[in-house]
Amino acid sequence: MKSRMLAGTAAVALALVGALLIIFYANGADQRAVANMEPKDVLVVTKAIPAGTAVNDVAASLAIKTIPASAVSTGALSSLDNKAGTVTAVDLLPGEQLLAERLVAPKDAKDDGTVKVPAGFQEVSFQLDPQRVVGGRITAGDHVGISMSFKNGADKARPEAETTQLTLRKVLTTAVQRAPQAAAKGTDANAQDAALPEGALIITVAVSDLEANKIIFTSINGELWLTKEPLDAQDNGPRIERKDNVYK
Repeated sequence: MKSRMLAGTAAVALALVGALLIIFYANGADQRAVANMEPKDVLVVTKAIPAGTAVNDVAASLAIKTIPASAVSTGALSSLDNKAGTVTAVDLLPGEQLLAERLVAPKDAKDDGTVKVPAGFQEVSFQLDPQRVVGGRITAGDHVGISMSFKNGADKARPEAETTQLTLRKVLTTAVQRAPQAAAKGTDANAQDAALPEGALIITVAVSDLEANKIIFTSINGELWLTKEPLDAQDNGPRIERKDNVYK
């Protein structure tokens, strides 16, 4: 009887020791895994930063995060040291790591009134009158909303009704070409600046391939209208406007 009790006690003790060994091993494995990841500090964008923003104004929209070395992008920065006097070459979006190549000298950010195209995007141009381009007050580097309108409708549910929709949002303008404006006789420079713009403008934007297709189709078969839309502008989602809902 006594021997059976001793055997039972020994079995319980062995089970406890085994459980403790498993726990210690698991904890050690976790520590080894963390050590193998070699965590590193990188600067991550927390708030959208427009292209051309001075580095002094960038810091408020960045945060330092520790991530595994395997997830650190090539050229990722951990500080803004030695970046004085630079500006952002492209729009920076929340969640992305700040790369050294994103900060460039001001002269490299713009070239003859143009803005560099973000990686993965392409450029497409279209011609509009000034009233369709916020009175001609769009410049390279601005973000715009692109509204598409069709007289014969583009809504499958109501193909007979005229439709308009602000379809593309916060699109980067990379270049603006303006028709020459003749100076009126007897006016000074200030009066000329205040004059209404004359002639058409050619707007070039950076978009995806599918968005470029939409712009080209609408330029041929419908009408385009632009809004000046900063990155922090409200976006209440797509809405198709027709005569029967425009007042709602």
